[in-house]
Amino acid sequence: MTTSSLFSPRYLAPIFLPLSVFLLISHVHAETPEEKGLAIAMEADRRDSGFKDYTAEMTMILRNKLGKESKRSIRSKTLEVAEDGDKNLSIFDSPKDVKGTAFLTFSHKTGDDDQWLYLPALKRVKRINSRNKSGSFMGSEFAYEDIASQEVEKYSYKHLREETYQGQECFVNESYPVDRKNSGYSKRISWVDKTEYRLLKVEFYDRKKSLLKTLTVSGYQQYLGTYWRPDSMDIINHQTGKSTTLLWDNYQFGTGLTDANFNATSLKRVR
Repeated sequence: MTTSSLFSPRYLAPIFLPLSVFLLISHVHAETPEEKGLAIAMEADRRDSGFKDYTAEMTMILRNKLGKESKRSIRSKTLEVAEDGDKNLSIFDSPKDVKGTAFLTFSHKTGDDDQWLYLPALKRVKRINSRNKSGSFMGSEFAYEDIASQEVEKYSYKHLREETYQGQECFVNESYPVDRKNSGYSKRISWVDKTEYRLLKVEFYDRKKSLLKTLTVSGYQQYLGTYWRPDSMDIINHQTGKSTTLLWDNYQFGTGLTDANFNATSLKRVR
C-alpha cells in the first residue's frame, strides 16, 4: 500500500535494506506471490522516501448511516525519520467541542507505535494503549492503527492478480498484520497503480474475515516532481453504514520541522 498514516497520507514510511537484499526481491516479477507482494510494497515505499517533512490541512466529514454530516478542521504535520517510522501531529481547530484536541504518533518499523491524545476538556494527555489500536479515532471510521504509518515490516504480503481499476492498471495485493493479536483486521486487499505505485483502494476485513470497510483514494497531485498526495480519502463501514471523508489541501513540503515539533509532553501547549 502507498501513503503512510491516513493523517499523514503516505501509507509506507522509509525502509532501509542492504542493496543486495533489495535487488534480490525488488523486481515485481518475483518468483512467488509472497515475494512479489513484498517487492511491490517496497517499491512503493522507495518511491515516496526522502520528502523530509511536510504540513497539510484537512477537512474531516463524518456521516452517520442516515447520511447526516458533521465537519472538523484539522492541521497535520509530518516528519520523516531515518531508519524508523514517521512522526505525525494532528491538531483539531473546529468545531468548538473538539478545538485544541491534538493527536501525536511516533510510528515504528517493528514493535508497538507510540500514540498520545490530548483532550482539552479533560486537560490531560492520554496515551493510547496498543491493545486499543482497533478503536475508532475521534468518532470516525478510521481506527487508531490506520492513523499510524504502515511500515513494510508490520505486514506480510501476497500478490493476488493484476486488474484495471478506475481506468488504471493495478497490482492487487493482500497484506496481513504481524500483530494479529491487537489488530482489528485479519487482512487488507489493496489496489496500487502499476505506473506510479499510488494507493487507489483498500478493503479491510475484520477478525472474522468479513468485509468491514472500504477506503478509496483519489485526486492525486504530484509535489516537488516526485511525491504524490491525494486530495480525497473516503472510507465506508459496510457493517454500520457510517462513513468518513478526508479532504486534503495546502500541502507544504520542506517546512523545517524537527523532532522538537513532536513532543508528547508539550501537547497541551500545541497551537
